[in-house]
Amino acid sequence: MADIRLLKLHCMNGDIRLPGDKSVSHRAAMLASIADGTSIIKNFSSAIDCQSTLDCMRQLGADIRRSGQDIIVHGKGLRTLSEPGDILNCGNSGTTMRLLCGLLAGQDFSAVLTGDASLRRRPMDRIIKPLVNNGADISGEKDNRYAPLTIIGKVLLNIHYELPVASSQVKSAVLLAGLWAGGDVSVVEPIVTRDHTERMLVYCGVDVSRDENVINLGGNRQPVAREFVVPGDISSAAFLIALGLLVPGSQLCLKDVGINPTRTGLLTVLEKMGADIRIANERLVSNEPIGDLIVRNATFKAVDIGGALIPKLIDELPLIAVIATQAQGRTVVHDAHELRVKESDRIAAIVAELKKMGASIEETSDGFIVDGPTPLKGAECSRYDDHRIAMALSVAGWIADGETVIKDADCVGISFPEFYSLVKGLQ
Repeated sequence: MADIRLLKLHCMNGDIRLPGDKSVSHRAAMLASIADGTSIIKNFSSAIDCQSTLDCMRQLGADIRRSGQDIIVHGKGLRTLSEPGDILNCGNSGTTMRLLCGLLAGQDFSAVLTGDASLRRRPMDRIIKPLVNNGADISGEKDNRYAPLTIIGKVLLNIHYELPVASSQVKSAVLLAGLWAGGDVSVVEPIVTRDHTERMLVYCGVDVSRDENVINLGGNRQPVAREFVVPGDISSAAFLIALGLLVPGSQLCLKDVGINPTRTGLLTVLEKMGADIRIANERLVSNEPIGDLIVRNATFKAVDIGGALIPKLIDELPLIAVIATQAQGRTVVHDAHELRVKESDRIAAIVAELKKMGASIEETSDGFIVDGPTPLKGAECSRYDDHRIAMALSVAGWIADGETVIKDADCVGISFPEFYSLVKGLQ
C-alpha cells in the first residue's frame, strides 16, 4: 500500500473526460449477459468494483470479452445463466452483491456470494428480506444480515414490495428478480431514487412503467442486446468539481458526464452554496442524460441538507463536509443515517480526519455540522479502507497549508483508479 503526499494546489485548468459511471456499468454488464444478442458496452468503468461484476458474470456462464476499450457480451437470453463452479467473490462491491441477489433469486441453481472483509461487514438484510418475502431462498451469517450469502434459486410468482426507506439497490434487486417471475411485479419507493435500472430495462425493450412512485414490470421481460455508451461518472467527477470550485483561478470542463436527475443532488447543493457550474451540450445517450460541466472557482455560503435530497448525493456527503469547511456560516447535514453503514462509518471518519486538519466540525447521529470558513492545515490522515474518504481527504489536502499524507491511498482504485493522475494532469 502506498501513502500519498499532497501539497496545496494553486490553479486547476483544462478539459477532461471521466471514466465510465460505475452504477451504469454494473447494470449494463448484467443486463447484456441475459439479453438476446450481442451487446457492446463503451466506456465501461475502470473501477475494481465493476471488474468484480464482470468476473462474477463470467462465472455464471456469460460470454464477456474485451475489445480495446469496449466490452463485448454475447447474450443468449434470460434462461442461459449456469451454476458457478466456485463461490462468487464480489470483492468490495456492495452493488455487485446486492444486484446479484436479485439476478440469482429466480434461477434453477444455487450460488454462494462473498466479498472482502469490508463487504462482509456491510448489512445485506435490506436485500434479503424483500426477496425472501416474495418467495426467494437467501440466507446469510448472523441472523441473515451479512455475507457470505447462500442463494437457492426458486420459481418466483407475484412480486410486490414497498420500500420502507429509499434504496436504489433494493429497488433494482427486486426488479431484476422480477424478470424471472411468473406473475405481477411492482415496487413502491417512498421517494424517487437512482433510476438507472428502469432506464436501462426500457432501453433494452423490457416493459417498465411508472405511476408516481410505483414501478411495474409488464409482460415482455426479455432484454434485447444494445450498444451501451456509459456516461462519465458524476460521483467521480464530484472530486474534480470540488477542486475546480475551491482552488483559486481554476476553470475545468468535464466532458460527457452523466447528469441523471436522480444523481445530481451534489450540483443542486453546490448551486445553493454559490457555486459557478454551467451545463452545456445536454443530450440523451443510451437513455441516460449527459452533458459537459463547466466549473469555475467560487466562494461559498453554508446550507442545510436533508430529506429527499440525501439519496441523490449520499456518496458525495463526505466531500460536502470538505467544501463546507470553506463556506461562510454553519452547514448542517441530517437524515444521512445511511452513511454509517457504507464501506466505513463515513460520518465518524470524515469528522475525525477533518478535525485533524483544523476544521470546525461535529458529528451528529445522522450527519454532521460544519462551521466555516476555516483554513485547513496539512495532517497525516487515515482512509478507513474507504475510497471516498481517501478522495475527500485528498481534496482537503490540496487546499490545506502544508503537507497532507493520506495513508495507504491505493484504495481509490475501488472506484476511481485514475484519480491522482488526472488531477496531476490539470495542474
